[in-house]
Amino acid sequence: MTTMQEHPATDARTLLSAEMRATLVSNMIDKFPQLGEDKADRGVGQMLAFLAACNYAGRPLSPSPLVDDFWHAFLLHTKAYAEFCEQRFGRFLHHQPGFLDKEEHGGGKALRALTVDSITLAGYEIDMEFWPELDLADCSQCHANCSDSPNHP
Repeated sequence: MTTMQEHPATDARTLLSAEMRATLVSNMIDKFPQLGEDKADRGVGQMLAFLAACNYAGRPLSPSPLVDDFWHAFLLHTKAYAEFCEQRFGRFLHHQPGFLDKEEHGGGKALRALTVDSITLAGYEIDMEFWPELDLADCSQCHANCSDSPNHP
């Protein structure tokens, strides 16, 4: 009989230097003061876990809107972002906004569930506060400007 040993999930914040992490936390608090330092720091971790999962999965994944805001903050530091990608993944991870074919990739909620699963499979911690749409019921077509809304830009 083979025994499988489970390893504790890694906190993705360890992927980035403390200095760059502090810069991103500060940037996010400047833009969204209601976040607070602890939540902003956790958000940086979820963005880094998302990036690691993108590299690991080899298929399109989708960040939550809040995780995407953290990614945008990192992208604004283009040199640091490019160096991070090269050092951690051996390649640049592009941000490619747009809508994926629902038939091929499932809807937004299914794609986010796949993303969360991919983060876990890549060995990183999930903080469900940053993936709130996974706790919601299926879309009721309320047209509240979510990703499936005809009002979404």
